[in-house]
Amino acid sequence: MSVVDVLQFIHYLKVERGFSQHTLRAYMNDLDQFCDFLVNGVKALRREESDPRPRASLDVMQKAGKNEIRAFLAHVQTAGGTPRTSARKLAAIRAAFKYFVRTGRLETNPALSVKSPKIGRNLPDVLSIPEVTALVEAPDTSTPLGLRDRALLETLYSSGIRASELTALKIPDIDFGQGIMRVFGKRKKERIAQLGSHAIKALKEYVNVRPQLGRPQHTITFVNARGGPLTSRSVQRVVERYVRQVLPGRHEVSPHTLRHTFATHMLDAGADLRVVQELLGHESLSSTQIYTHVSIDRLKQVYHDAHPHA
Repeated sequence: MSVVDVLQFIHYLKVERGFSQHTLRAYMNDLDQFCDFLVNGVKALRREESDPRPRASLDVMQKAGKNEIRAFLAHVQTAGGTPRTSARKLAAIRAAFKYFVRTGRLETNPALSVKSPKIGRNLPDVLSIPEVTALVEAPDTSTPLGLRDRALLETLYSSGIRASELTALKIPDIDFGQGIMRVFGKRKKERIAQLGSHAIKALKEYVNVRPQLGRPQHTITFVNARGGPLTSRSVQRVVERYVRQVLPGRHEVSPHTLRHTFATHMLDAGADLRVVQELLGHESLSSTQIYTHVSIDRLKQVYHDAHPHA
């Protein structure tokens, strides 16, 4: 038994579960820290990250019981980690033990009896309708890059898709006639997203000038000035640039803020919660329900601002 067992687990998450590279790296890091803690104790999380090779191994993990797992999670929080961080690390440990039990490497999963930390939910920040209108209208549409940026912002707000889904979007996946597009979400789950008339118009205008951006030899929709596909970080920079221009008082507005804004505005207008769940690609309705709290808070604010006896 060795580090190979853990690498096989990570490969399983990638191939059979469709986990993103970001999640795979997080799980690998969590298991490395767990094994470091089991071997080195409290010094583990303070150690310099100089060795990029994985350090987690089944040889070390099989010696852990529920008490060692609880001690690790307690140390994570003592070292400054949040309950959300601890919950994710526990999820990685549980999943690894579950895999080792299923594949016959271990007999029991000691993480099953460890309770996950309670996580308080922070209400997501959303833009008002005037704010989001100012944002999507900010790009200079007399240039190809400006048309791209307008289409990018309109698509994010109109559909509520994630930045990663936007960067993977291909032109053949867009049905301009029906105003829909096929997107691939977390774990490569496919769904149909909707596009409003403003987004369709902006996309058509951008696609017409897309060949002027480096003559791209691929069908990825959104490209940079050289014709290469945009990354999620590039999308983030586009959003941040226009936020600085037209919403200088706003901080930490991201592509995900437009996703939150999409969901909240839909519910404010009377959309059914389960419809919004499908449009967002949430597996669980509880993930969508947070937006009902946002809408209630907005209603309360409007009431207190408008009612004479509030």
